[in-house]
Amino acid sequence: MTVPIKAAIDKIPGGMMLIPLLLGAIIHTFAPEAGSFFGSFTGAFFTGLAPILAVFFFCLGATLEVRSTPYIMKKGGVLLGSKIAFAALIGIVAGRLLGEAPIESGFFAGLSVLAIVAALNDTNGGLYISLMGQYGRKKDAGAYSIMSLESGPFLTMVTLGIAGLAAFPWQALVGAILPLALGMLVGNLDPKMRALLAPAVPAMVPFLGLALGLTINLNSVVTAGLLGIVLGLFVVLVGGLVLFLADKLSGGDGVAGLAAATTAGNAALVPTIVAEANPIYAPAAETATVLVAASTVVTAILCPVITSAWSRRVNRNAQSAPTEDAAPDDAPSLTQAGTAPTPAASRAHHVLPPT
Repeated sequence: MTVPIKAAIDKIPGGMMLIPLLLGAIIHTFAPEAGSFFGSFTGAFFTGLAPILAVFFFCLGATLEVRSTPYIMKKGGVLLGSKIAFAALIGIVAGRLLGEAPIESGFFAGLSVLAIVAALNDTNGGLYISLMGQYGRKKDAGAYSIMSLESGPFLTMVTLGIAGLAAFPWQALVGAILPLALGMLVGNLDPKMRALLAPAVPAMVPFLGLALGLTINLNSVVTAGLLGIVLGLFVVLVGGLVLFLADKLSGGDGVAGLAAATTAGNAALVPTIVAEANPIYAPAAETATVLVAASTVVTAILCPVITSAWSRRVNRNAQSAPTEDAAPDDAPSLTQAGTAPTPAASRAHHVLPPT
């Protein structure tokens, strides 16, 4: 007798991250002393988020290839640069208004610069690649090999510093990106090491979700739920407009820009890491985690709807036009170009399983 556990979890947006996260949060809320009660390996897991993340980012880095075609470099650079610039701008404005601490009362209680920047900075790679394969130019999916550099807490830390908020010592900044960088070095020096490490990336996602959930008290979720939806709408609508315009200005049709207007499941891990690097962000970390997780689900649901609607309009215009620029889909495929993330890498960021 078999039980289709994975199939059931995959039906839920962000299920492989969110279901274990919810389980961990339930344990932490109703049995906060369970880790110390069991001790040994079980107890170590309750406080083991940081080392699990280090291994995860190392394996993820090994899947990222340095080489890329000029087109993919341009497309990925435009989308990555636009996301970073927009998150920095919003961070600067919000930082002047809020500071490091979260809002304490009213509808926006729990909202913080940390939550906003973390939600904006990291793209749902699996969803982006899936949408590009279905609606966009296939080679645009390869842009994610450049956009993957936004993974982890490094850019969020830098953005918070740019916003004039509490900065981080250089050791914390280097430490935040070192596992990813070392993984990239190993994976690019030896493709066999990449093949060895890549399958570990999707396999670690539920363990990351569970370990993260063990740091969350569900009492804070009640007040953050609706606000998380608002944050997700901001990412997919306002952030999507910025990426759409950037894509159009760089010669694209806007589909890739809209498909990148999401929050990665891994972004929910960032507030906790940031708080560990600088305790001044600790009061904002728990609610920021919940808000970012909610944004992941909202963007995963809305982004495909918006992207497909715009893609249909682009296709109608293309069919009615007398001539069409030769879409360079005859350029080297993702595999040939050697730039696409492996399926494992794309699943590392996924909130919806790639189709």
